[in-house]
Amino acid sequence: MGVRLKRLREERRLTQAALAAKLGISLSYLNQLENNQRPLTLPVLLALNSTFGLDVQSFSDDDEARLIADLREALADPALGETIATADLRELALNMPAVGRALVTLNRKYRLATEQSAALSARLGEDRQAVSAILPSTPFEEVRDFFYAHNNHIPELDEAAEAIAMRMKFPIGQMAPALAAYLESRHGVKAVFDTFDELPSGTQRKFDARAKIMQLSRRLRPGQQAFQFATQIAILEFDGELRAIIDKAGFTNDEARGLARIGLANYFAGAMVLPYTAFLNEAERWRYDIELLEHRFGVGFETICHRLSALQRPNARGIPFFFIRVDRAGNISKRQSATDFHFSRVGGTCPLWNVYEAFANPGRVLTQLARMPDERTYLWIARTVSHGQGGYGAPAKTFAVALGCDVRHAERIVYSQGLNIDPAVATPIGMGCKVCERLDCPQRAFPPIGRALNIDESRSHFAPYATSAPIP
Repeated sequence: MGVRLKRLREERRLTQAALAAKLGISLSYLNQLENNQRPLTLPVLLALNSTFGLDVQSFSDDDEARLIADLREALADPALGETIATADLRELALNMPAVGRALVTLNRKYRLATEQSAALSARLGEDRQAVSAILPSTPFEEVRDFFYAHNNHIPELDEAAEAIAMRMKFPIGQMAPALAAYLESRHGVKAVFDTFDELPSGTQRKFDARAKIMQLSRRLRPGQQAFQFATQIAILEFDGELRAIIDKAGFTNDEARGLARIGLANYFAGAMVLPYTAFLNEAERWRYDIELLEHRFGVGFETICHRLSALQRPNARGIPFFFIRVDRAGNISKRQSATDFHFSRVGGTCPLWNVYEAFANPGRVLTQLARMPDERTYLWIARTVSHGQGGYGAPAKTFAVALGCDVRHAERIVYSQGLNIDPAVATPIGMGCKVCERLDCPQRAFPPIGRALNIDESRSHFAPYATSAPIP
């Protein structure tokens, strides 16, 4: 508070002696206040109010806390190459608040400019590489875009995993014991289970290469155990192939390469636990009923959805699905596509999409016919999934997963039963408010970038304090 008091004095062009006299305090006391050696007391605040007409809230910690939060967000960009400590942010907010506010303003202008460029590129139909050049990808986004560019299908890994599963005659739906035996006989790796407190919280697998021991969490279900065993097989037997794919992809940094290696190993595991031909045949047989496929293959709802989005072998294609996983805040943690459908990286997703309604109906499969601004219509399936880590009272992670496809495939899917698949009755949704041109949308949060609005549109849709009163 001393910095603010000193700034007030300098703005009023007062000496310390003059300000002390106006406030009725000693010069030494004022000097201590300005140097943060004494706290601002209520009598001094009241004297400031009566002498200068100042709102005592201007000396509140709230503004400082808000500036620190804004600075933390502005300076968290990985492109800066530095991590700014909270103590440094507090020092800047305390002693140079004007500089801090200037940094925040510059960052907001920079973000707005990049968002506008990317949004206009998306609306003009420019390719994804051009948009990525404007909005540099994080390592996570680089890996996600890699799978998107390959239609979520890596044929060499898919075929290799299926070949091992078929040659070894792993029992579909009950693979965990067989995969554990395969690891031990072929690689000398012994699987052990932790005693609930040995592995770090949230860790499912730990591998000791020297001792050849693979430690798994006891919380894993049989299907999850099988997936972890298959992931370890991918790393032990196909690491050269994984690295060759990564080298060819041209990732920009080691972090992206590391994430890609994990993603490709997980892809291999999914292809082994859910072998392509057998899985596709069962999916077609049961009309893509996800819950029946869960029981048949012994894995969870999310895993089935993920695998359904990867069935794009040239001579045996499944329905081209789009798969996504979001949390309640709208953060997209998984997004895989065998189609050309994608939500924009700019401006969030659409609140009218049924993936968000799923949180209000936990465990229930919801269906939706949705129409995009380009008039293409999609059938969507959404449901919540939860991942718990502990016992009673322990927090659980809850997500909504969604699977979508073009409406022309609807008759092949059990979820179209009883649903009016006429595109004319589909719910209009978009890729995010900043790139969506549906001005009559009741859920619009932002105007579309690049479009001028008249005053009535601004008042009715976007003004944060809009009223029904006429504007003079």
